[in-house]
Amino acid sequence: MTLEGWKDSGSYFTYKEKHQIFYKQEGDGTPLILVHGFPTASWDWCKVWDALVKKYKVSTLDMMGYGFSSKPKDFKYTIAAQVDLWEYFLEEHNIKEFHILAHDYGDTVVQEMLARCKEDDNYAFKIRSVVFLNGGMFPETNFPTTTQKLLLTPLGALLKHFMGRNTLAKNFKKIFGKDTQPSDQEIDEFWELIDYNSGKDVLPKLIKYLTERDTHKIRWREAIQHTDIPKRLIDGGCDPISGKHMATFYKKIVPNADVIVLEEIGHYPQVEAPNEVLHHYFEFRGLL
Repeated sequence: MTLEGWKDSGSYFTYKEKHQIFYKQEGDGTPLILVHGFPTASWDWCKVWDALVKKYKVSTLDMMGYGFSSKPKDFKYTIAAQVDLWEYFLEEHNIKEFHILAHDYGDTVVQEMLARCKEDDNYAFKIRSVVFLNGGMFPETNFPTTTQKLLLTPLGALLKHFMGRNTLAKNFKKIFGKDTQPSDQEIDEFWELIDYNSGKDVLPKLIKYLTERDTHKIRWREAIQHTDIPKRLIDGGCDPISGKHMATFYKKIVPNADVIVLEEIGHYPQVEAPNEVLHHYFEFRGLL
């Protein structure tokens, strides 16, 4: 599916009276939510979408500051704010119980959900299972790109003006697998998502989630360690940001860790190896 086709098949809702949020929902049966990563958007799931909607009622959205959703300059882009958005969406659609498939930044969003669930016996939602894809869930094992590090500095406000499609292509070449590089069209579409609606202006604000991972390190780690919710990590092993080294750490600190490493795959398993991700996801859910 092309990016244009993805957008045309989605919908919008108004959040907090003025923000337009893009979402896509399809399928029947048990609810499954897909939570995207930084710096792209829900379109990251396009290659696994059709297979998932045959088995689930699948929902995804572009979080605040991402993709086709609003990107206000005065919004406080925190992980907690993104979870608030997801909770609003789930409430509005009367989704009380659901499974989760998450990637990258989305992993951290889910960690905050799990923390809320752990801390509140009356939490409004029941998370039935979680599958994580590559993400910097643990600051000790997360190695941001040079561009990400610079965006965090006071230079970020200046750097954003010099970022473009070629910057993205250069960075993605480093984090995708050697034999699973994104096509020129995919790079064009990834960049369109980032640049849409003056998206470059909010990148320095979005990237501050990296500092939040340090601030909430223990709370978010314990949210994974101390929960009996079924969970699996499917990790692209050659990802320099959160690859095999992160999977090894995950196995070390998470009791009874369920980990699948895709040795030759990089940071975007659902884009680089969608069939493998689907196989391991359905195996985890007992649907093979």
